[in-house]
Amino acid sequence: MVPASATIAEPESTDSRESHWSRKSRLVSAQELIVRPILFFCTLVTIVTTIGIILVLGMEALAFFRRPDVSALDFFFGTKLDPDGTPPRFGLLPLLWGTFVIAFGSSLIALPIGLLSAIYLSEYAPRSVRAILKPALELLAGVPTIVYGFLALLLVTPLLKRLFEPLGLSVEMFNALSACIVVGIMVIPMVSSLSEDVLSAVPRGLREAAYGLGATKFEVSTRVVLPAALSGVTASFILAISRAVGETMAVVLAAGSRAQITLNPLTSVETMTAYIVAVTNGEASEGSSESLSLFAVALSLFAITLLLNLISGLVLRRYREVYN
Repeated sequence: MVPASATIAEPESTDSRESHWSRKSRLVSAQELIVRPILFFCTLVTIVTTIGIILVLGMEALAFFRRPDVSALDFFFGTKLDPDGTPPRFGLLPLLWGTFVIAFGSSLIALPIGLLSAIYLSEYAPRSVRAILKPALELLAGVPTIVYGFLALLLVTPLLKRLFEPLGLSVEMFNALSACIVVGIMVIPMVSSLSEDVLSAVPRGLREAAYGLGATKFEVSTRVVLPAALSGVTASFILAISRAVGETMAVVLAAGSRAQITLNPLTSVETMTAYIVAVTNGEASEGSSESLSLFAVALSLFAITLLLNLISGLVLRRYREVYN
């Protein structure tokens, strides 16, 4: 029995409900009007920044090639780099060679180790082990690059001296092999993390079908899962190589700054990034050929890394596997 003092709530009127939904619709519309220009502005910032970098590097590089003591042919195909010489020489090939040596040597270390660790984390490791190993591996990517340079000087190079000097091989304090080792270790987390994500994304049904045909875990990993994720794995390889090409501080401390073309990895080499650091910290006057040369080198480095990223995107689009 309902007390006399109790009141029965009347149902909300139709006009009240329509007013509520109208206010909510106006609020959503206002949010959309605000969000759209913010998102467009953020996108525009990235585009304008890229265009600005290209314009600045291009204009300064053009000023470099217009100088009377500089030849574009000698710059791109010259084998001598001596800005202080008479006449000054600005050959890019020694810097390209040093960059190639570091990128190639570090790739020989990082790519197989990173891929194999990704296969283990994706196919072999128990869930509890993966929950510990993957964050620990990714933590390696957070170590400052200059720390890797000190690691090369204090640990890797002395170990190389103990290994090679008894064999009669001279190991310089700054050498390409030491830089390749530390840069390779530094790039491993990128290869492993990206490859593991791609391998884990392969549908479980493909694995179960292979197991149903009597395949072993190793056969499933290498003949089913890896081919299915090949595009993503290849893209991670290219991105890792691009990272090695653009590495600076670890290479400066480990490889030194001797611009030369040599097949001996135990001697010093100079990369494009190391040359930019050397010119920036040097005593070259503003507007001189030496100071302007860093813009030409930076533009070349930008073109190389951009090309690698474009190749990575093309590989992803061309060989991507789509599963329903």
